[in-house]
Amino acid sequence: MYNTGAKQYQQVNVTSEVLDADPHRLIQLLMEAALTRMSQAKGAIERKDMESKAHLLGRVMEIIHTLQGSLDHEKGGDVSANLDRLYDYMNRRLLEATAQNDQDMIDEVMGLLLKVKEGWDGIRQEFLASSGISRSTVAPSPESRLESHISV
Repeated sequence: MYNTGAKQYQQVNVTSEVLDADPHRLIQLLMEAALTRMSQAKGAIERKDMESKAHLLGRVMEIIHTLQGSLDHEKGGDVSANLDRLYDYMNRRLLEATAQNDQDMIDEVMGLLLKVKEGWDGIRQEFLASSGISRSTVAPSPESRLESHISV
Protein backbone atom coordinates (compact mmCIF):
# COMPACT_ATOMS: atom_id res chain seq x y z
CA MET A 1 0.00 0.00 0.00
CA TYR A 2 2.83 2.39 0.86
CA ASN A 3 4.47 1.85 -2.54
CA THR A 4 1.23 2.63 -4.36
CA GLY A 5 0.72 5.84 -2.37
CA ALA A 6 4.33 6.88 -2.82
CA LYS A 7 4.14 6.28 -6.57
CA GLN A 8 0.94 8.30 -6.84
CA TYR A 9 2.49 11.17 -4.88
CA GLN A 10 5.59 11.05 -7.06
CA GLN A 11 3.46 11.11 -10.24
CA VAL A 12 1.47 14.13 -9.01
CA ASN A 13 4.71 15.89 -8.04
CA VAL A 14 6.27 15.23 -11.47
CA THR A 15 3.10 16.28 -13.30
CA SER A 16 2.87 19.56 -11.40
CA GLU A 17 6.56 20.29 -12.01
CA VAL A 18 6.15 19.70 -15.75
CA LEU A 19 3.07 21.93 -15.92
CA ASP A 20 4.89 24.73 -14.08
CA ALA A 21 8.16 24.41 -16.01
CA ASP A 22 9.57 26.88 -18.48
CA PRO A 23 11.00 25.46 -21.75
CA HIS A 24 14.54 25.39 -20.35
CA ARG A 25 13.39 23.46 -17.28
CA LEU A 26 11.52 20.95 -19.46
CA ILE A 27 14.78 20.07 -21.20
CA GLN A 28 16.43 19.64 -17.79
CA LEU A 29 13.60 17.34 -16.70
CA LEU A 30 14.03 15.21 -19.80
CA MET A 31 17.76 14.90 -19.19
CA GLU A 32 17.21 14.06 -15.52
CA ALA A 33 14.67 11.39 -16.47
CA ALA A 34 17.08 9.85 -18.99
CA LEU A 35 19.90 9.76 -16.45
CA THR A 36 17.63 8.18 -13.83
CA ARG A 37 16.42 5.50 -16.23
CA MET A 38 19.96 4.67 -17.33
CA SER A 39 20.93 4.17 -13.71
CA GLN A 40 17.89 1.96 -13.20
CA ALA A 41 18.77 -0.02 -16.34
CA LYS A 42 22.24 -0.70 -14.95
CA GLY A 43 20.57 -2.09 -11.81
CA ALA A 44 18.31 -4.24 -13.98
CA ILE A 45 21.36 -5.67 -15.75
CA GLU A 46 22.91 -6.53 -12.38
CA ARG A 47 19.66 -8.26 -11.34
CA LYS A 48 19.52 -9.99 -14.74
CA ASP A 49 16.10 -8.42 -15.32
CA MET A 50 16.41 -8.10 -19.08
CA GLU A 51 12.80 -7.09 -19.63
CA SER A 52 13.15 -4.06 -17.34
CA LYS A 53 16.53 -3.20 -18.83
CA ALA A 54 15.12 -3.20 -22.35
CA HIS A 55 12.09 -1.13 -21.31
CA LEU A 56 14.21 1.44 -19.44
CA LEU A 57 16.79 1.86 -22.18
CA GLY A 58 13.99 2.08 -24.74
CA ARG A 59 12.52 4.97 -22.75
CA VAL A 60 15.95 6.64 -22.61
CA MET A 61 16.27 6.36 -26.38
CA GLU A 62 12.81 7.94 -26.77
CA ILE A 63 13.86 10.80 -24.49
CA ILE A 64 17.07 11.35 -26.43
CA HIS A 65 15.07 11.30 -29.66
CA THR A 66 12.78 13.96 -28.14
CA LEU A 67 15.80 16.07 -27.19
CA GLN A 68 17.14 15.65 -30.71
CA GLY A 69 13.80 16.68 -32.19
CA SER A 70 13.73 19.83 -30.05
CA LEU A 71 16.93 21.20 -31.61
CA ASP A 72 16.49 24.44 -33.54
CA HIS A 73 18.86 24.03 -36.47
CA GLU A 74 18.11 27.49 -37.86
CA LYS A 75 19.15 29.31 -34.69
CA GLY A 76 21.50 26.69 -33.27
CA GLY A 77 24.08 26.56 -36.06
CA ASP A 78 27.09 24.37 -35.36
CA VAL A 79 26.05 23.71 -31.76
CA SER A 80 22.73 22.29 -32.91
CA ALA A 81 24.39 20.16 -35.59
CA ASN A 82 26.94 18.83 -33.11
CA LEU A 83 24.25 17.99 -30.56
CA ASP A 84 22.25 16.25 -33.28
CA ARG A 85 25.22 14.00 -34.06
CA LEU A 86 25.93 13.44 -30.37
CA TYR A 87 22.32 12.43 -29.64
CA ASP A 88 22.45 10.05 -32.61
CA TYR A 89 25.68 8.53 -31.24
CA MET A 90 24.12 8.16 -27.77
CA ASN A 91 21.16 6.25 -29.17
CA ARG A 92 23.41 3.95 -31.19
CA ARG A 93 25.50 3.21 -28.08
CA LEU A 94 22.38 2.52 -26.03
CA LEU A 95 21.15 0.13 -28.70
CA GLU A 96 24.48 -1.69 -28.48
CA ALA A 97 24.33 -1.63 -24.67
CA THR A 98 20.88 -3.20 -24.79
CA ALA A 99 22.05 -5.99 -27.09
CA GLN A 100 25.25 -6.67 -25.14
CA ASN A 101 24.08 -5.90 -21.58
CA ASP A 102 27.07 -3.58 -21.36
CA GLN A 103 27.06 -1.25 -18.36
CA ASP A 104 30.22 0.51 -19.57
CA MET A 105 28.38 1.72 -22.67
CA ILE A 106 25.57 3.01 -20.48
CA ASP A 107 28.16 4.78 -18.30
CA GLU A 108 29.63 6.36 -21.43
CA VAL A 109 26.24 7.73 -22.50
CA MET A 110 25.51 8.91 -18.95
CA GLY A 111 28.82 10.81 -18.93
CA LEU A 112 28.06 12.43 -22.29
CA LEU A 113 24.55 13.41 -21.24
CA LEU A 114 25.83 14.81 -17.94
CA LYS A 115 28.22 17.08 -19.87
CA VAL A 116 25.38 18.29 -22.10
CA LYS A 117 23.19 18.82 -19.03
CA GLU A 118 25.90 20.86 -17.29
CA GLY A 119 26.02 23.16 -20.31
CA TRP A 120 22.24 23.36 -20.45
CA ASP A 121 22.05 24.16 -16.73
CA GLY A 122 24.41 27.09 -17.33
CA ILE A 123 22.32 28.31 -20.26
CA ARG A 124 19.20 28.20 -18.11
CA GLN A 125 20.90 30.22 -15.37
CA GLU A 126 21.93 32.84 -17.93
CA PHE A 127 18.39 32.88 -19.36
CA LEU A 128 16.85 33.38 -15.93
CA ALA A 129 19.33 36.13 -15.07
CA SER A 130 18.86 37.96 -18.39
CA SER A 131 15.07 37.71 -18.07
CA GLY A 132 15.13 39.19 -14.60
CA ILE A 133 13.50 36.03 -13.26
CA SER A 134 14.65 35.01 -9.83
CA ARG A 135 14.96 31.36 -8.90
CA SER A 136 12.22 31.86 -6.31
CA THR A 137 9.64 32.59 -9.03
CA VAL A 138 10.35 29.40 -10.97
CA ALA A 139 9.83 25.81 -9.95
CA PRO A 140 12.36 24.79 -7.31
CA SER A 141 15.25 22.62 -8.36
CA PRO A 142 15.26 18.98 -7.26
CA GLU A 143 18.18 19.83 -4.97
CA SER A 144 16.28 22.58 -3.19
CA ARG A 145 13.21 20.36 -2.83
CA LEU A 146 15.38 17.65 -1.32
CA GLU A 147 17.02 20.13 1.04
CA SER A 148 13.62 21.38 2.18
CA HIS A 149 12.53 17.81 2.91
CA ILE A 150 15.60 16.91 4.94
CA SER A 151 16.22 20.15 6.80
CA VAL A 152 15.40 20.18 10.51
